[in-house]
Amino acid sequence: MYQILIDGAWVHAQGGATRAVTNPATLEPIDTVAECGPVDVARAVVAAHAARPGWQNVPAPDRAALLREIGGRIHDRGRDLARLLTRETGKPLCESSDCVHAVVAMFSTCAAGASAGSPHRQPGAVVAVIAPFNFPMLFMACAIAPAIAAGDTLVCKPPPENPLSSLMLARACDALPPGVLNVITGGAEAGHALIGYSGVGRVMFTGSAAAGRKIAAAAQGKPIDLELGSVDAFIVCKDADLEVAVPGIAWARLLNAGQVCTSGKHIYVERSIAAEFMERIHQCVGFLDVDDPMKPATDLGPLVSLDAARRVEDQVGRALREGAKLILGGRRFRPSGLPGHFFQPTILSDVRPGSVPTREEILGPVITITPVIDAAEALRLARGSASGCGAGIYTSDPEAALLAVESLESGMFRINDPASANALGPFGGMRHRGLLRILGGADVEGFERSKYLEVAEAMERKPWWFPYGARNRRAAGGA
Repeated sequence: MYQILIDGAWVHAQGGATRAVTNPATLEPIDTVAECGPVDVARAVVAAHAARPGWQNVPAPDRAALLREIGGRIHDRGRDLARLLTRETGKPLCESSDCVHAVVAMFSTCAAGASAGSPHRQPGAVVAVIAPFNFPMLFMACAIAPAIAAGDTLVCKPPPENPLSSLMLARACDALPPGVLNVITGGAEAGHALIGYSGVGRVMFTGSAAAGRKIAAAAQGKPIDLELGSVDAFIVCKDADLEVAVPGIAWARLLNAGQVCTSGKHIYVERSIAAEFMERIHQCVGFLDVDDPMKPATDLGPLVSLDAARRVEDQVGRALREGAKLILGGRRFRPSGLPGHFFQPTILSDVRPGSVPTREEILGPVITITPVIDAAEALRLARGSASGCGAGIYTSDPEAALLAVESLESGMFRINDPASANALGPFGGMRHRGLLRILGGADVEGFERSKYLEVAEAMERKPWWFPYGARNRRAAGGA
């Protein structure tokens, strides 16, 4: 049974209710956490509020030293953190290891910023943080480290599906003065109580658009940093190198079993190369290994929950009824006889504009494709979808790339590289009031309508793409 962190002490929640945390691949229980209620929220916020004056007066170099110490502790516990993250989220082990490395880098980066005397945000609030299920530990760290650097205090609520690695992360922060970091656990009741509590001065939330609207209503006018889902386009032009574009798009779209808000969700391919693109991506995806994420050969693990798997299955079914063509996959299954929340890697072609894949975010291993006459048609169709977070293009034509950058409303845009290995690049959208680039740690006003652009130095394959066998073995400590 995991306790909660309030005012520097690990304590039991008041109500006694608990929530089981299970392995989404095997459905085996991992542990239990407290189901916190309003009383626990009040205790945590009061502790954070009481700690604020003293913490704000700590010199920036001292805060930087604490950040470096925390980063070192996380590094030392990295292998245990990665294994726990894989068990509770279903990520392949190398992806969990990547998250741990990014967390360490975040604390190092914020320590450098604090040492330079330029904190990421001016202190002045108790910050409430609600982290998402897809990258729980990483997003919690990306709230904690900048807040510590700036002199803020926090109350964090990790996701109910997989809070354990975040709680382990919090234990690495025990060098902080009491009350600077407080962590509660639980579901919607705890989240809404935290957001609505009068002592909270700022809210940070990453999740779905539907949940974001509820968060905004519950916040009652407090400043909010929302990063919500979207359906962004990735355009493949006729001059793209398909030896690179196909495996790159497959990796970016299927990373974390497709549960990534920042990758291009829907692919527009110029019709003259569409047949070859379809054949290549079918071969690429068809050879991926879906299994227990603790196994070295696994490329894709399960979805986070049964509800998530059912939701993806429903979206695929509706897309087919709207005219899409099923090329591969399309349903839940049991690889190696595992009872978990697995969904087959899926490819849908001939997706019609305005249908489900262009208006709803599909958080699952589903690649959806629409052939287009040319890039101009792709841009026209993409502008009509629910975009706003992370779009991109594969092309050898600089003018076509620039036109796409200027045409699409997207907080991030990538040219010839569908997703970066740089987890600390600014992250944020435009469509749903995405005012803060969370991972970049930048000031809200300074980034309000900006676009983060990544341009690959060369159109080439990356060593972190599928298959994962060698990377998983290294993450596990093998040869």
